[in-house]
Amino acid sequence: MSEPEFSARGVRIARWPRSLTRAGEVRIEDGRLALLTSYGSEIDSAPVAAVRAGRPWFAKPDEAVATVNGTRYRLTLHKDGDTGGAGHGASEESGRFLAALKRAAGGRR
Repeated sequence: MSEPEFSARGVRIARWPRSLTRAGEVRIEDGRLALLTSYGSEIDSAPVAAVRAGRPWFAKPDEAVATVNGTRYRLTLHKDGDTGGAGHGASEESGRFLAALKRAAGGRR
């Protein structure tokens, strides 16, 4: 199994208006985006070319919104276990996620 192109743990994954997990994982591997619970169960996954993601104007610096299989998820990404909210590393982590998704899709975003 290859090394994931992007992996973030401790991610809060919400589907409006409900939180699905507060310590999940977002993983980009082998051309697929997977949203996982803290136990490793799959919430949703799709080929990266079929995923739309971004950081809307109303989102906090540590948040991104991803549409996977027609379902919108709000992802709150923390820098390596930092659960203190939107600190300096938080916006870097969400930006790193969006850049990795763009790279995995071949730069067509």
